[in-house]
Amino acid sequence: MNNEYLSISEINKIIKNTIEDNEELRSVFIKGEVSNIKYHGRGHLYFSLKDENSKINAVMFNYAKSGMDFNPKDGDSVLVHGRISVYEASGSYQIYVDSMQMDGVGNLYVLFEKLKKKLKEEGLFDPSHKQKIKRVPRKIGVITASTGAAVRDIISTINRRFPMTEIYLFPTLVQGENAASNIVKMIELANTFDDIDTIILGRGGGSIEDLWAFNEEIVARAIYNSRIPIISGVGHEIDFTISDFVADLRAPTPTGAALMATPDIEEVRRYFDNAIDRAKSSIDNTLYNYTQLINKYKSSYIINNPTRLYEMKEQKLDFLYDKINKYITSYLNNYQNILEKYKSNYILNNPKILYDNKKQNLMLLKDNLNKNIINMIQNNENNINTLKLKLDLLNPENILDKGYSIIYKDNKIIKDVNNLNINDEINIMVKNGKINANVKGVMKNE
Repeated sequence: MNNEYLSISEINKIIKNTIEDNEELRSVFIKGEVSNIKYHGRGHLYFSLKDENSKINAVMFNYAKSGMDFNPKDGDSVLVHGRISVYEASGSYQIYVDSMQMDGVGNLYVLFEKLKKKLKEEGLFDPSHKQKIKRVPRKIGVITASTGAAVRDIISTINRRFPMTEIYLFPTLVQGENAASNIVKMIELANTFDDIDTIILGRGGGSIEDLWAFNEEIVARAIYNSRIPIISGVGHEIDFTISDFVADLRAPTPTGAALMATPDIEEVRRYFDNAIDRAKSSIDNTLYNYTQLINKYKSSYIINNPTRLYEMKEQKLDFLYDKINKYITSYLNNYQNILEKYKSNYILNNPKILYDNKKQNLMLLKDNLNKNIINMIQNNENNINTLKLKLDLLNPENILDKGYSIIYKDNKIIKDVNNLNINDEINIMVKNGKINANVKGVMKNE
């Protein structure tokens, strides 16, 4: 029984062999736009090729890149040659590219990146300039082609989600030489309506050249200058245009723009139903709480017996009255005692006693001062007499009274015989005069 079942690997191998046996798939030429390109560390390229409706995975090994004169990037329109096969590990088919060259459309992506950089530096993409989309719009302006899937999808989505919203259609060219200027006129026209809350700018998917009108600078600046918030829903989810970056909100598709512009009526109904339930619940809770409070007040002893409240206040007033009277009495008694103390004070009643005491103290001070002065004078006289006695003892003239003499040479006292020479003139001072003499001889003591 189990022999009838195939493994995943066997199935993938059968599919791979089937594809590789197809001669048309062994050598194919494909024109497409590069998307999600990744440069592997070993030099291989992994990317996708897409057109307006489909895409295919692609791989280009390092050895196949040797003849290329450019580095492909997202958005490049290229012409490739290769073979279609299956990568068995994931079961996905892909093209193995062996050659690649730029298609003329690839130059549009260069212009796209250049304008994108310029406008970004000017601040047109800055989130601070984005306007808030009104949550519940009254009227929506739709700028798109008057026919086609995009306008039908937008209108049907708005009517289904929020039928109360009124739709203003501003038909415009969305492709071709005059499309950009036509889109700008419609944006400016929509801005003359005061009652439009949101503008949807949209078109269906396509190649980069099909969407190019939404990459024009005049369109970007018209979106930026719009006073009405704009949702950009251009192309498919993988498509990005300059309009997407400038718009207040970017949607992946036109239908997505309609979804973002309107609330779901069912969600609104549920919201209001929930709000009503919450309001009812809140009112019921409030009424219940107040009812409980009223019942509490109704059963209150004080409210049912208001005189009790008066009695308690009266009793408290009596207590406070007694307390303050007690305090005042104590205060007055305290000061009465102080006053009685002052009244019984001996000094206050006999002020002359204080004068007599001060006078007596002053006389005592005077007597003490006189005694101190006399003692100081006597002490100084004794000191002077003592000094006089000492001076008399040291006076050389007193020594002369005892028969001693003093010898001078050149007005200097001679204390040593070594200071004299034979024939030196000397002066000898005695008690009652001086004697002039010459030295005849000098004799030292043995």
